[in-house]
Amino acid sequence: MSEDEKVDKTEVSFVVKKGERIPRKPQGEYAEADSLRHAISRDGFLGTAMDDKNQYGPLTMMILLLIVATITGLALKLLS
Repeated sequence: MSEDEKVDKTEVSFVVKKGERIPRKPQGEYAEADSLRHAISRDGFLGTAMDDKNQYGPLTMMILLLIVATITGLALKLLS
């Protein structure tokens, strides 16, 4: 099998528009959600937070940051 035939199907093609130097990655899938509960049930917590699949991505990222900071703080407190 040659190198050309071994191309991964998840390969992302970047687009350079006129006047730009940095190639842009195509936008991921995005769909509006009715509420945070609906967004998490449809796309999952990590899908909403990490992949920005809906408009609640930044909010769930802050919640994830709070969870990770709490776990880190508890671990540091228990180990000290």
